[in-house]
Amino acid sequence: MLVHAIMTSPVVTIRPETSAADAARTMLDNHISGLPVVDALDRLVGIVTEGDFLRRTELHTERKRSWLLELLTSRGTLADEYVMTHGRTVEEIMTSDVVTVTTTTTLLEVVELMEKHHIKRIPVVSHGKLVGIVSRSDLLAALVQILPARQRDTRDQEIETAIINELATQDWSRGGSIRVKVIDGVAELSGNIMDERERRAAKVAAENIPGVRAVFDNLIYVDPYIGVGIV
Repeated sequence: MLVHAIMTSPVVTIRPETSAADAARTMLDNHISGLPVVDALDRLVGIVTEGDFLRRTELHTERKRSWLLELLTSRGTLADEYVMTHGRTVEEIMTSDVVTVTTTTTLLEVVELMEKHHIKRIPVVSHGKLVGIVSRSDLLAALVQILPARQRDTRDQEIETAIINELATQDWSRGGSIRVKVIDGVAELSGNIMDERERRAAKVAAENIPGVRAVFDNLIYVDPYIGVGIV
């Protein structure tokens, strides 16, 4: 599977000159945790995420060091940290060295890049321009689309086996004349019974198996004396 199949497009973006406050508000309003930063020609120039707002002087969450570590920390590092904690525009706090992918990048490559760079989202570019973004939630959504059918089949088989096993342990249903089919958690009982009371017992047996949502009774009562089936 390739990136173009799961990426989010179009993308909510922001400009470098946008204020940090507006960037944070845009993320909150759109329920997203990161914003690609583009110039006037829609070329990707950076990315700003909620992580860029963790260390802020307004929140009193600036990094605190002992006087010795402060002394050993380079002036350049201290200057960078000051910009991050006091910066007023997106350009001042964004990450400029952005990891990107193309629309034909495989999902395996995407995951490897996320793990390698410890990031949650990767902008998708084509001919230098931003065309989408792929995030962990996009990967999760793709997985959800794939999993249900496989899980449902496996789960249905387990339920079906459990009902059959339960019937096999009961004296009133010995002989295996009751057949069971489960689809999407709905159990269908078919076959022949020699006593009408078996119908109700079989239905109860199926209803008590975890995962069963409903039971359809297609059992046929066969009169033991005349051998005629009655639904």
